[in-house]
Amino acid sequence: MPIKKYLLTGLMVWLPLAITIWVLLWLVGLLDAVFGGFLAGVSAVTPQSMGPILERLRNIPGLGVLLVFAAMLFTGALVSNVAGRWWVKQWDRLFTNIPIVKSIYNSVKKVSDTLFSSNGNAFRTALLIQYPRAGSWTIAFQTGVPMGEVKSHLQGDYVSVYVPTTPNPTSGFFLMLPKSDVIELNMSVDEALTYVISMGSVAP
Repeated sequence: MPIKKYLLTGLMVWLPLAITIWVLLWLVGLLDAVFGGFLAGVSAVTPQSMGPILERLRNIPGLGVLLVFAAMLFTGALVSNVAGRWWVKQWDRLFTNIPIVKSIYNSVKKVSDTLFSSNGNAFRTALLIQYPRAGSWTIAFQTGVPMGEVKSHLQGDYVSVYVPTTPNPTSGFFLMLPKSDVIELNMSVDEALTYVISMGSVAP
């Protein structure tokens, strides 16, 4: 029926936009809530005359997002010089000496350095691998190569790969495979992610 066809076509047009807007609104709300909590803490230690001003700032929608963006931009510019890098080292030294906190901080820092460093290989290459058994193929992303003790137990050239789940690629599986068993793809990481999220319906 044409009506059913038109409804499905309209849904395909609006659904990605609606989900994108919903995610952005959720992110704005989350950052505003964090900013509101920060202002609540500040108001507790500031004179009462500052209360109305802080309350007005708290009610401005999207201000938390702008301030977080500005803070990240300022921090990035600051640590791009020698003095800024020295402060970052002191910051790292402080957190790496606090019990419990240091394990969380070090783990997150290593992951972020691997994923976002311009010198790293994480998520820079899309791969085709056989998983979960021989003869079944799926998309994976190279995250590096085995290092340290793990590397000493492996014979030959191996690569570390991340196999995302679909349609939610934020969860997945970490594997170490012989380099000869993976096929490097020419498609970009964005194209490969789109292919995974769409469950193969949107081919690169």
